[in-house]
Amino acid sequence: MMKPGVSPDTRRQVLELRRRHSLREVAERTGLPLGTVKTLCSRSGAFRDNEAHRALFSLPPIRHSSQTLPAVPELPPQRTVTGDKEVDAVIWFRQVIGTGQAALIEKAMQGAKKIKTPLKEVEKRYQAWLMKENPGSLFAALSSFDFANLEGLAKKSIEKAARQHEARSRFGDELVAETPAESFCITALHRLKADRMDFYADADVDKRFQAHPELLPQTLTDCLRELAYWQDLYWLRNSVDSHSSDGPREAYARSRFAFRCLGRIRTSGKTEAVSVLKYLTDDRDRLNDGDTEAILFNLLG
Repeated sequence: MMKPGVSPDTRRQVLELRRRHSLREVAERTGLPLGTVKTLCSRSGAFRDNEAHRALFSLPPIRHSSQTLPAVPELPPQRTVTGDKEVDAVIWFRQVIGTGQAALIEKAMQGAKKIKTPLKEVEKRYQAWLMKENPGSLFAALSSFDFANLEGLAKKSIEKAARQHEARSRFGDELVAETPAESFCITALHRLKADRMDFYADADVDKRFQAHPELLPQTLTDCLRELAYWQDLYWLRNSVDSHSSDGPREAYARSRFAFRCLGRIRTSGKTEAVSVLKYLTDDRDRLNDGDTEAILFNLLG
């Protein structure tokens, strides 16, 4: 039980202040003994990872079965496309690499090494053929871009195949179905008015989600975990159907809320702060985001 004399309002004030200030600063601002502040914060559980939040914003576990195993694709047939044997060979190698199967990709890469002409020269010949077949077409000129980069294509194909397998293993046939997290977001923002661009006002979104304290991120680690959930969900869906990658707008609003929380929740220490910095620097768009300045100032204390 809490010490007598500490009212519920004071407890709430202590917890709110602790999200932005040190224990000593909270004690000075509230006039409470430092030991009392420490006890209130410790017993509240508000500064430990939120297990209910973790459960909601987690992908389903991987379930392996014969149905989730990737089908073994047939080797694409070799065809004459341009009449240039080396160009047609690279076209075929790219089709083989596009299967995402490591064994077939390895054979294609070994086959490409037997082409005597530098692949960049082969790419130029392919571009010339495309422009000849499609005079005046900008798309034709651009469609040969990176034609010679078989290693880059192989890396992307293997990653995509791995995501597709993970998507099937986690979701089965329910990949594009509404997740519990998305259902929560839709319910929380029910009847909230959006602007002409179909976006919600940040303040309105914050108020709606803060009305569900049991599912708020309580630590920066909670925030990063939730942001990873939304990103992983997007890419798993994208690997199977690029047209079904985006979830409901309410889910996007929630991901933005989680991002803003990185600028509001006090860091537990250097390790957590470094994790947030790595998250920000992994993507240039995040560094240029309008909410990033608040996050950086928060990390600095």
